[in-house]
Amino acid sequence: MTKRRKSPAPFPSQEEIVRFIHESPGNVGKREIARAFHLDSAQKTELKKLLRDLELDGTLARGRGRRYAEPGVLPNVSVVEVTGIDADGDLVAKPVQWESDAPLPLVRMAPERRGQPALGPGDRSLARIELTDQKTSDGAAVYTGKTIRRLTTSPAKIMGVLEDQGTYCKLRPTDRRTKSELIIDKVDCGEAGPGDLVRAQLLPGKRLGLKQGRVVEKLASLDSPRAASLIAIHDHQLPVDFAPDALAMAEKCGPAPMKGREDLRQVPLLTIDGADARDFDDAVFAEPDPDKANKDGWHLIVAIADVSWYVRPGTALEKAAYERGNSVYFPDRVVPMLPEALSNGWCSLVPHEDRPCLAAHLWITSDGHLKRHKFVRAMMRSHARLTYTQAQLARAGQTDDVTAPLAELVIANLYDAYAVLEAARKKRGALELDLPERQVVIGDNGDVEAITVRERLDSHKLIEEFMITANVAAAEALEKRKQPCMYRIHDQPSMEKMEALRDFLDGVGIRFPKGQVVRAGNFNGILSKVANTPEADLVNTVILRSQAQAAYHPENIGHFGLNLRHYCHFTSPIRRYADLLVHRALIRGYSLGEGGLEDDHRDFVDAGAHISATERRAATAERDATDRFTASFMVTRIGQELEGRITGVTRFGLFVELTESGADGLIPISTLPDDYYRHDEKRHCLRGDDTGQEYTLGQSVQVILREAEPVTGGIILSLSGENVSRGRTSGRKRPGTRSDKHGKKSRISRSKRKKAKRQ
Repeated sequence: MTKRRKSPAPFPSQEEIVRFIHESPGNVGKREIARAFHLDSAQKTELKKLLRDLELDGTLARGRGRRYAEPGVLPNVSVVEVTGIDADGDLVAKPVQWESDAPLPLVRMAPERRGQPALGPGDRSLARIELTDQKTSDGAAVYTGKTIRRLTTSPAKIMGVLEDQGTYCKLRPTDRRTKSELIIDKVDCGEAGPGDLVRAQLLPGKRLGLKQGRVVEKLASLDSPRAASLIAIHDHQLPVDFAPDALAMAEKCGPAPMKGREDLRQVPLLTIDGADARDFDDAVFAEPDPDKANKDGWHLIVAIADVSWYVRPGTALEKAAYERGNSVYFPDRVVPMLPEALSNGWCSLVPHEDRPCLAAHLWITSDGHLKRHKFVRAMMRSHARLTYTQAQLARAGQTDDVTAPLAELVIANLYDAYAVLEAARKKRGALELDLPERQVVIGDNGDVEAITVRERLDSHKLIEEFMITANVAAAEALEKRKQPCMYRIHDQPSMEKMEALRDFLDGVGIRFPKGQVVRAGNFNGILSKVANTPEADLVNTVILRSQAQAAYHPENIGHFGLNLRHYCHFTSPIRRYADLLVHRALIRGYSLGEGGLEDDHRDFVDAGAHISATERRAATAERDATDRFTASFMVTRIGQELEGRITGVTRFGLFVELTESGADGLIPISTLPDDYYRHDEKRHCLRGDDTGQEYTLGQSVQVILREAEPVTGGIILSLSGENVSRGRTSGRKRPGTRSDKHGKKSRISRSKRKKAKRQ
């Protein structure tokens, strides 16, 4: 009698898998899911595909070890690290792993069980956590946590500024989320003194009152012009120093051989970059295509530094580049991905010197479509290093000694080819947001001279369009040759964000129909309707916030914002590890010699998650440094009345961008005219019950600068007298309120109002 074959278990639905992951204590992997639903080997293959689809559409996020969780939500059981004590005396912590685009959550830890020593800054624990309906001042989620098991107890190091208190010093933390201060005896300050930026170690002591510490490292004086970026580097733990073997390897590098390379040294390739650029990794050239089958078409060359020749898989240079993931750019310095001997030396396309490159030959039609492409390893010699301003002036007929011999043919051809690409971009319907970019101008003495809006010239757009075309060609080439590709993916906005956007647009009288397939061009139609109106900045901001976050991944879902089916990053391997992976894949795919992908090449899924995280880390560090530089610049303007625009509306106050400087500040709800305020999330406004006064996203306001704190980058504002008088009503004044998660009004206590003001 034959044994009856057991039928496979029913395959779970997407909803069942997501619910299982959400309800599991901690992140789970494919093995745990398959075991829970009793899946056989064939079903496990189907599960792998389903998990990949859920990850690509943003339903799930992949953490370390290929384990899954809901994006932007901490698992019920997480490892947290205590960071300090807040203003209310609560012990606060942060998750050790956080790879979401959302702000880093805050975890308020419950007191330890009787007989257990209290946790302190630097301690890690496995904790059971629960989400609350509260938010921090920067919009981060707040959780409560309870220790399951203490993991480590190590002397915590807190960065801060020393302040003289007479017989002792006080350490004021640089992280605005850390409210706890330390007392440091002067004998424990070492060589550091008041005003110095230091790292201090927490010392064991009594639990009540301020804790004690001692200085373990003096970093710089707070008066140092470089303090703002230094704080950001240490806060975000950016790798700065290269390992000795990586530096030694970079110093030993030299000229690449000509063998196996196409000779492009006579082609008038140009680099066009910012005036303060030190590394030049891309050069461009354009000429009319002589092919009669491509009438009025163009032949472009985009030549990119051949970093893969110098940075080989498995070497110390490779390890350093992967760890950093990308270069980080501050107003006063760069934390490079590669040592200077490469980033500013052999991998920089400096003018009039031979440099190895990976060149993309691109042929485009008269209507801007990519007709064909070819990738070669080559040797080039940049004919000139131009700034964006130089190129633009030359186009306008204002040449100098460098641009005069290039203007009529070389520069003119670049702009004519750009016009074709730009027309194709508009016809394609790429997202065209108009949002000014803040630029911190540093003087020769290192101090902030000005905060300006970064200029946007056609020369910027020219380089952008040439790079986009080369990136598309690289992605298409790798797919055709069946090579791994680190795609730059950008998903379409989620349904939840689209619903929120529709609600907002309805409030400003703009219809955004349901049921349509959302494309980037749909948003351009909305933006064109509000162009040159008072609502333009507001609508641009809200549409930007509705977009998904771009990321790196080996599975292609296209680029929604650019409206492209195939897209990767090929053009900046000096400063982005993703581009280096693409170069290696092209070298193997085209059989271009040494330095290509190896059979045991790095796992692209894990690498994509890592470099997406380092990109977010860099962006946050750059933003934090800019905030501190800006606060330093604004110190001299405390007490002045300034013009601004509301850029964020929360239950605890209003975020305002100052018109002149672009600085961001907070108006705490406790400083608004006395009233009962409801937070209308759909309309992005605070509304007073008594007065009917509304404070809405995008609204222009006159404010008074109350505080500017260079240590944390925080700026506190209040409404000017004119705004306040308009919001007041006669009769009894009542304290401000905010809505809870159900939209009900609730009175804010005096202590809560003080806390909101401090935040």
